[in-house]
Amino acid sequence: MIEALLKKMIKVGDLTIHMPNGSVVKAGDGAGPPVTMRVTAKGLRRLVTNPSLGLGEAYMDSDLTIEQGTLWDLLEIVGKSGGRTPKRGSALKRARKALKRTVQSVNDRLASRRNVAHHYDVSNALYERFLDADMQYSCAYFARPDMTLEEAQVAKKAHIGAKLNITPGMKVLDIGSGWGGLSMTLAADHGAKMTGVTLSTEQLALATERAAKAGLSDQVEFRLTDYRDLDETFDRIVSVGMLEHVGAPNFRTYFDTVKRLLADDGSAVIHAVGRMSGPGATNAFTQKYIFPGGYIPGLSEIVKAVEAAGLWITDIEILRLHYADTLREWRRRFLADLEIPTMFDARFLRLWEFYLCGAELGFRYGGHMVFQIQVAKKVGALPITRDYMFEGERTPG
Repeated sequence: MIEALLKKMIKVGDLTIHMPNGSVVKAGDGAGPPVTMRVTAKGLRRLVTNPSLGLGEAYMDSDLTIEQGTLWDLLEIVGKSGGRTPKRGSALKRARKALKRTVQSVNDRLASRRNVAHHYDVSNALYERFLDADMQYSCAYFARPDMTLEEAQVAKKAHIGAKLNITPGMKVLDIGSGWGGLSMTLAADHGAKMTGVTLSTEQLALATERAAKAGLSDQVEFRLTDYRDLDETFDRIVSVGMLEHVGAPNFRTYFDTVKRLLADDGSAVIHAVGRMSGPGATNAFTQKYIFPGGYIPGLSEIVKAVEAAGLWITDIEILRLHYADTLREWRRRFLADLEIPTMFDARFLRLWEFYLCGAELGFRYGGHMVFQIQVAKKVGALPITRDYMFEGERTPG
């Protein structure tokens, strides 16, 4: 039964599996680098019972070990075989869609803070080891294929800055400001008066420290605040990598709040992960171990929420493989770093390796992408052609 299931699932690659009873199963078409794995009885039960959760848990707990090749090699076989992309209209996809709102958290203020702490308050030192120097923990923008990660993250900030169309002195809100790099760049390069809000105490402390060291404390303020609790208006709003944490039941609240916080002639740029296949459900491993309460939306869900909030959609851009290339660089740095293994136990390291590999798999083979959507309160709030974006990107500030 297991052999028949594997051969149905694995259509490409050269995969050899050593089973708990001593038998050996081969799957795939024999092409590509060979991958050999060994699975325990517990690991096999996990794989059969709940593959989307069991594969990661089996690897994390050493119930699945790889004896030839790498974890990425194994997951790439799965991705190329279509294991992460249910066919449109399939029973699995219909069931996932039906369950989505049942399992989605409302993400009230307490839950949101708890969910953020789960991932972002692990350790600033961990993120410093594999991110770029500015600690951008979101999709980079590879304007050229030969860009380094550092160059691509600088390009991402310039790309967003150009879309914001900031003039010096504008009040700009950064929802989900992370370690402060984007806020500091918009202040230094565009003359913005920045307010960054985060729910992570670790991020807040480091962002405040970084702004002070850069001499930007008079232009940049970071707060430990839920964006829903703000009560002031801003000329511009930017949010990078935060919408994925809002949860499907809160999309309308999110854009209602963006509208409330914007000045009448204001505009916002929202940069977030989406899925090309429309509404779905969060991967079980990601939901349990990485981003509790998170949900990757279909663009259709976001457009519906924007329309309901009464905002103008003034621009949409889809970034396809940019995040796959970003994650590849993070994974390489994470695995190559010599200090990280001294900071965490082996189980944590395997968990994070699986997370980084699985996330890259989603963008390379699983239909995930990044969208940047620009919204405004008034039809004439921004120039009516995109020329200002191109000019602003060439000459930031």
